Amino acid sequence: MNNQAVVMRVMASCVRVADKAAEVVREILNSGDLGIIDKGGQKNLQTKADRTCEQVIRASIMSQFPNLTLIGEEDEPLHPASDAKAGYDDEVLAKQCPDAYKDVTEDKIVLWVDPLDGTAEFTEGLLDHVTILIGLAIDGKAVGGVINQPFFNYENKEQKDGVITELGSLVAEQQKMGRTIWGVVGLGAFGWDLVEPPKDRRILITTRSHSNQLVTSCLESMQPTHVERQGGAGNKVLKVMEGVADAYVFPSPGCKKWDTCAPEAVLVAAGGELTDMFGKKMEYHATVQKQNMGGTIATLRDHDKIVNLVPQTVRDEMKNMKLIPRSKK
Repeated sequence: MNNQAVVMRVMASCVRVADKAAEVVREILNSGDLGIIDKGGQKNLQTKADRTCEQVIRASIMSQFPNLTLIGEEDEPLHPASDAKAGYDDEVLAKQCPDAYKDVTEDKIVLWVDPLDGTAEFTEGLLDHVTILIGLAIDGKAVGGVINQPFFNYENKEQKDGVITELGSLVAEQQKMGRTIWGVVGLGAFGWDLVEPPKDRRILITTRSHSNQLVTSCLESMQPTHVERQGGAGNKVLKVMEGVADAYVFPSPGCKKWDTCAPEAVLVAAGGELTDMFGKKMEYHATVQKQNMGGTIATLRDHDKIVNLVPQTVRDEMKNMKLIPRSKK
């Protein structure tokens, strides 16, 4: 394993750590004690799962790679005792590292972590919207990502080894629930099935919990055949990848770098694109502004076409957007 490039070893660690964090999320849901805290703002919630998962992710990764930079949404301090000792994913290690990253050293890697993307939906029982996101950036570019769905297939009541009875009582073997999708730009995306969407439709997916008049008017102006509203940036990008929607459109500074780094890397690795509303790529340097002030557009195909549908009035309003102060815990 020591002969494998650092980037692939970090990715192999992130995949396993995300799986461990998913176990924690399911255990906390089963306990019935979500420990909800309102951080202020529009459905800006934090739960025990957010805090505990970030502690597990931070301790587990930093114990193996102490020289990289890890930025998490909850800004939890390092708790070495939270190390899950997850090890490395063999499937990831078996892949060949793209030449562009073979010589990258640990100190050049920045990880952007959202320990529970879709927190509001988690508290409301919309478990299929919830993801765990770990994005890997090099020189400000998203090049690797892990999207874990802790409750993938949770509604399948005919699971071979268990049944789902009701929210808070998930009686199925944990390993039978959940899914991990990962990708590295220049290598590919794994753990999902490509579905090419029909050509004669324009389904747009956008925020469920953080909508406003600008979001609504923008989407209406883009003449969609249907608008889908769901939670979680990671979930919405997966819906685009799987052909459920043709584009994820969010003309708002509501997303942060930890929301988009992993989804962007996985989507681009799969052949898609993620930019702001102006078609500009995000930057993921450790010192970059954390809010995505230009909004977000994600597509699997025809990205420029979707970007060009954004009305000029929306672009003008977004240019005048003010930075939203980060809420204190």
